[in-house]
Amino acid sequence: MEVPWIDNYPGFENVSGSQLVERMEAHARRYAEVLEFREVVGLERDGGLFLARTPDGDYRARAVVLATGSSRRRLGVRGESELLGRGVSYCPMCDGYLFRGRRTVVVGGGNSAVVDALFLSGLGCRVTLIHRRDVLRAEEANVRMLEGKVELCLNSAVEEILGRDSVTGVRVRNVIDGSTREIGADAVFISIGSVPNSSLARGLGARLDEEGNVVVGRDQRTSVPGLYAAGDVTGGVRQVVVACAEGAIAALSAFEDLRNPYWARGSISP
Repeated sequence: MEVPWIDNYPGFENVSGSQLVERMEAHARRYAEVLEFREVVGLERDGGLFLARTPDGDYRARAVVLATGSSRRRLGVRGESELLGRGVSYCPMCDGYLFRGRRTVVVGGGNSAVVDALFLSGLGCRVTLIHRRDVLRAEEANVRMLEGKVELCLNSAVEEILGRDSVTGVRVRNVIDGSTREIGADAVFISIGSVPNSSLARGLGARLDEEGNVVVGRDQRTSVPGLYAAGDVTGGVRQVVVACAEGAIAALSAFEDLRNPYWARGSISP
């Protein structure tokens, strides 16, 4: 929904994220009942079934596919929530075009932060990359591409995002000597990773990796019989086409297992 243009989804030379979502939604409604605004607040086993609890009632099913995605990590500093959409963003490819040729800050030190900084630099932005450590965590090849294009502000942590109606800058603290300074900016792009929305899987005792992603096999089966997972909640390559493919595999696995339960064959491990 947030990406202005998607150029790598098969069958579309380019399409906006919102247009692609609308087409997917219309397609889904032809084949299934879509229950909107019904948050699943709990998922548990009820005999041989799953019980999905929502504020509007409970739903029982023989199989469940989790496609709950991931959420962006937040800095948790003053000004972040207040100025969201008014200069604070988590998606340079969505909002970077609004700040062509202007002052921007990218917060983070991994590959995604470096790629975001390079993207903004390519738009003519004056980019400052802020990272709390003395070296970036990104791959060396990516870091070398920053030379001469992006100003680095290392050993520094953002303490506050400044501005009233829109972003005017950030206040950063040097983690070595404790000194603070302000850096002027028209936009702050936060790129410090994402968190998988895997609490429902965790509640069922499904196997998770050290980052909290749901562990699945090539067939998208989890360690819990009858439970499948697809998309960003499983980690890996975070692309729309990948999530769609995993969803298709999960659906086929569920269909196969409902006809001939795989746990009867003893293949419950991913």
